[in-house]
Amino acid sequence: QVQLIESGGGLVQPGGSLTLSCAASGQTCSSYVMGWFRQAPGKDREFVAAISRVAGTIRHIDSVEDHFTISRDNAKNDIYLQMNTLNPEDTAVYYCTAGRTDTGRLRQLGGDFWGQGTQVTVSS
Repeated sequence: QVQLIESGGGLVQPGGSLTLSCAASGQTCSSYVMGWFRQAPGKDREFVAAISRVAGTIRHIDSVEDHFTISRDNAKNDIYLQMNTLNPEDTAVYYCTAGRTDTGRLRQLGGDFWGQGTQVTVSS
């Protein structure tokens, strides 16, 4: 079992930045592919980014490719999502996920474990 706790969400103005963190406990997160999904009000949960066990493979959806960056620190059992140039369309609950899979499958199906989510609101 892996427990995931997200933090770092909040209210930010358009054009601003936030860094989300996900702390993993229970098992070493280096054993898992990790990723971020988000769910906006009234919409389905969607994939945002994924990172392989040793950060050799990183995937982002096209809409965030130039302004979101996923990273991980296996020594701390943490992953991060640096979000720059935020716009109102990025408003959503952001979820961390972990899976014994590859980044392609995690992108399509999500992971085996999920956090509770952290709210990001982009508004002036």
